[in-house]
Parts: sequence; structure tokens; C-alpha cells
Amino acid sequence: MSMRNDTPGTAGSGAAWTEAVRREADAVGRAVRAARGGPGRERDLVVQALKAALAAVLAWFVASDWLGDPMVLMAPWVALVLVRATVYGSLRQAAQQWTAICAGTLLASAAQALTGNTLGALALSVPPLMLLAHWPRFGDQGVYAATTAVFTLASGAVSASAVGHRMGQAALGAVIGVTVNALVLPPVHLRDVRENLAALARESGETLRTVAAGLRDGEWDAATAADWTHAAERLERRCENLRSARSWSRESLRLTAGPLRALHRVPLDVPPESEDARWGRVADHVGVLTRTLAVAADADRAPAPPEAAALRVYARLLELLGDACTAEAGRLLGAGGGRPEAGTRPRTEAEAEHERAEREEREREELRARLQSSLREHAGQGAAHTAVLGTLLLQAENLWAEALPGSVRTCRAE
Repeated sequence: MSMRNDTPGTAGSGAAWTEAVRREADAVGRAVRAARGGPGRERDLVVQALKAALAAVLAWFVASDWLGDPMVLMAPWVALVLVRATVYGSLRQAAQQWTAICAGTLLASAAQALTGNTLGALALSVPPLMLLAHWPRFGDQGVYAATTAVFTLASGAVSASAVGHRMGQAALGAVIGVTVNALVLPPVHLRDVRENLAALARESGETLRTVAAGLRDGEWDAATAADWTHAAERLERRCENLRSARSWSRESLRLTAGPLRALHRVPLDVPPESEDARWGRVADHVGVLTRTLAVAADADRAPAPPEAAALRVYARLLELLGDACTAEAGRLLGAGGGRPEAGTRPRTEAEAEHERAEREEREREELRARLQSSLREHAGQGAAHTAVLGTLLLQAENLWAEALPGSVRTCRAE
């Protein structure tokens, strides 16, 4: 009598593994198509991988075939790992890694000379080197001190000549790695700033329109308001991504902005940091707005939602705000990230945009007047209704002040 092992749990586990493999394969396929389709993060990764391979091959050729050094391993190893995401990062980590390698080589060789035994030298040198690896000055390169010590002792080459060769090879690899990264399509991370800014503006608009749809239809409750709050929290995470992208952008321009400006390889007109602050404030206002609605929908809380008629008017105002955010997302993704200079567009197009802006401004003013009238009516019903509508109206005013394109403000001023 045979026993079967295909229990339900095993079958379920196999299906889960199959699904996981399928998802990974789909992700790889999307990445390959994105890399072939045009500039983007996936293509940048392919370029960096090819550059790292080129640096390793060059370092091996120079050390082995040109200089004839018998300890050729160190140069391609160092060159490979120093093709980093930015040229400045490569240069900084080259100094850190070379210092760590020198420390590991010297301490391991001294321990070998002192103990006369490889195992004893390993026990004597690795503990202080691992402590040294946590020194902030080394960054994430400190661990190379200990690994170099292990490699030095394993190879048995601990003479003064071998130490000099190893340190020279590390310096050669560092120079080649940094040079390849700096001269062969140097990485500049400006696209991520623009993409994250545009995504923040677009997602802000989508969140506002989603809230508007729920308020207009009247089909919203505590669960719906909680979903809106979660959407606003995702905007906060987008802001964090934007701050990270800005940091990478700032670092990638160090030591590379001048040459790239001459080569015209990438557009250097990245949106100013004031745009980050502007859309960060938009995300904050959206968060306050959704939390206010969540409080109003909670039956256990004192504040109460405004009347349905006032909410429908407010929903239309949110739609206008969402449209303004979406328009700004398109502007941020436009050529060069900026608006055309005055006089560069046909007069009819400029006039049409001016008229559209004026219509939206008039509608906004009308909606605001109606909401202010509703606020006065709610005041007679008690503080619970007035507090919520007043907060919502205040956040709408704040959002419009941030999301309104600069050209519209100019039109109004004129």
C-alpha cells in the first residue's frame, strides 16, 4: 500500500511558489521592455552594469597584461565595486575603500609576522578590523579591511613586497573604477526628481477627485473616509521618495555638472527645490482634508458632516483643484520641465488658455461664495457642523493657493 505525499498544504505551497515565480518573471519582463523602450531607471541600471564590467576588464588588462603584476586580483575587484550611482560617491568610496584595504593588509601582515601562524594571525587581526569597520569615516566600506586581511592571510603573501603590490593594485583599481564612472556616460539622477514631482502632483489630483466623487454622490461613510486617509498617507510616502531623489540629484551633479553641460547629454534644468516644498504643502493639506472628513464620519465624535447640498458644492471645488494638480503634473513632465517663454506660443493658444483660466477662476469664486454662505447657515445649527465645513473650506483655499499655476496668478494680477 503506497502513501501519497501530495497533501493539500503541499499543493497550496506549490501553487504559491508557481505564482511567485510567475510574478518575478513578469517583473523581469517589464524591466527588460522598459530598458529597451527608452531612458529610465531600468536602462540606467543596465548602463551601470556594463560600466562595472568594463572597469573590471580594463583593470585586469592594465594590471596583468600591461604591468605584468602577479597579484592581479585586487585591481579588477576594486574597480568593479567602485562604479557607483554617482561620480562623487565613487570618489568618496574609493578613498574609504583604499584606506580600509591598506589597514587590513598591514595589520594582517604584522599579525602574521608576530605570531608566525596563519590561524593566530587571523584571530589577532580580524577582531580589531571588524571594530574598525564600524567607524563612521569608513561608511559602508569598512568591512573591506577585514575581508582584505582574510584574503592576505589565505594567499600567504605577507612580505613587504607583497604588501606594496596589494596596496598598489587597490589604488590602480580605484583610479580605473572612478575614471570609467566619470568619463563613460556619467550617472546624473535628474529624471527621478521630475518624475517624483509629477507623480506627487498627479496622485494629489487623483485623491482630490476621488474624494469629490464620494462627496458628490453622497455614498461615503467611515470606511470610505479611512480609504481617503490612506490615499493621503501614500502622498506622504511619495514626498519621502522625492526627498531621496533630490538628495541623489544634488550628489550626482557634484563633479559632473560642468562636463555634462558642455556635452548636452542630459537636461540640467531640474525643477527647483521650491517645487518640492510647494507639493509637500499640497500633500499636507490633502492629509488634513481627509482626516477632517474621517472625523466627521465617525459616529462617536462630536463634529458632524455638513449638509449634502454644501458637500456637492465642495465636491465641485475639489474637482477643480484636482484638475489643477493634474495640469501641473503635465507641466512638470513637459520638455525641460518649464513653461514656454512669453511670445513663443501662437496668440490664439495663449488667449484660449487665458480664457480657460478666467472661467475656472470665476467658477472658483462662485463656489467659494456659495460655501461661505453655507458656512453662515451652518453656524446657526451649532459648532459641530460649522467646525467641519470651516476646516474643509480653509484647506480648499490652501490647496488652490498652492496648485494654481503661476501663469493664472499672472493673469489675475494683470
